[in-house]
Amino acid sequence: MPISLDLLVIVASIAFAAFFAGAETALTAASRARMHALEMSGDTRAVLVTRLIGMRGRLISAMLLGGQFVTIGSSAIATSVMLDLWGEHGVWAATVIMTALIVVFGEVMPKTIAIAYPDRVALLIAPAVLFFVTIFSPVVVAVEALARFVLRLAGVSLTEADAGVSGHDELMGAVDILHREGEVERSERDMFGGLLELSEVPVSDVMVHRTKVRLIDADLPPEELVREAIESPYTRLPLWRGDPDNIIGILHAKDLLRALIAAGGDASKLEIAEIALDPWFVPESTTLRDQLQAFLRRKTHSALVVDEYGVVQGLVTLEDIIEEIVGDIRDEHDEAVLGVRRQRDGAVVVDGGVTIRDLNRAMDWNLPDEEAATVAGLVIHEARAIPEPRQTFAFHGFRFEVLRKQRNRIAALRITPLSRRESGSKAPEPDSEAAAQE
Repeated sequence: MPISLDLLVIVASIAFAAFFAGAETALTAASRARMHALEMSGDTRAVLVTRLIGMRGRLISAMLLGGQFVTIGSSAIATSVMLDLWGEHGVWAATVIMTALIVVFGEVMPKTIAIAYPDRVALLIAPAVLFFVTIFSPVVVAVEALARFVLRLAGVSLTEADAGVSGHDELMGAVDILHREGEVERSERDMFGGLLELSEVPVSDVMVHRTKVRLIDADLPPEELVREAIESPYTRLPLWRGDPDNIIGILHAKDLLRALIAAGGDASKLEIAEIALDPWFVPESTTLRDQLQAFLRRKTHSALVVDEYGVVQGLVTLEDIIEEIVGDIRDEHDEAVLGVRRQRDGAVVVDGGVTIRDLNRAMDWNLPDEEAATVAGLVIHEARAIPEPRQTFAFHGFRFEVLRKQRNRIAALRITPLSRRESGSKAPEPDSEAAAQE
């Protein structure tokens, strides 16, 4: 064979090697979501890409087979040419030259282009790739069968499904990466994360605790009861009788006003128990997703949360659930509660009742909320005791200082992010000054 023809075959082989290497990279890195969107818009090439991605194992095997075939063939031809030209030294020359050509032009360059523009390259080469996958299928099937047989002899089974990363975690990871790359705003990331976590967060994490729920004694004189309802910033007020734990109904402000108008404005004629709606109790373990669906089915906006013993723990509303997705919602009737106050030195003063989820969202932190719902609860859990004022603890990369305490409840804390050197110790230990006071 003439040397010019040999060189032409070598160049063509390197071009094919580049094609197979780039195809494997592009079709492996192509976005399935983007291909699906293009497929829905009628792009026939996207249909081919989706089909190839669906047979990823066979695709990779076919591309590897094609790449190895042309690489070995071109190396053999190059060795023959170099032997004719330089004798025994031709083997080394062919090895060096072909290694450089294949690595640079047959592997690195096509894979670099493919990884930079995976979707564009995948759409461009999909028809050709499908052709090679089809003609290589018999050989690929035989090779895969042989590989599985050898693995089975070695005790490795490929039939067991690997759970891997869940779709939920994959979506959250993708959004976090896009946020770090600047393509997704923090508020959008928080909204998306809040939506995905609705099925994991119980209502007890977002409810208004019983200590903060405004209750009205149903046995109050009607005039006083109406005055309290009007002065309240809330439209739905639980009514109790005899004992605050004995909730007999939910008084809606609109129902109260309608009844008051029907009574000619005479509050003494009102029968509050007849106006109130029946209370709705839900277990504290109910997820936000299930509770949201229940709100939609019942066409109501609030429910009382009870523990396993049936004791009322708080109140959850539709607004509480929506706030988990879109963030804090306030109107002109809401009471301003400053639960998080930034300090000039980088520290943050936090009310003990602020939930960890709200603090993480406000400060873009990652404090764990598995063991406790509030910041005070987290400190008590980590300290294994109820701390005293001025006592400080260091854990999870932050220093927590108790500023104020009311009875057995931590009312306010000062939280300071620690440097990497300071946060090296994981165990929550009180500082020496606080320990000396004890």
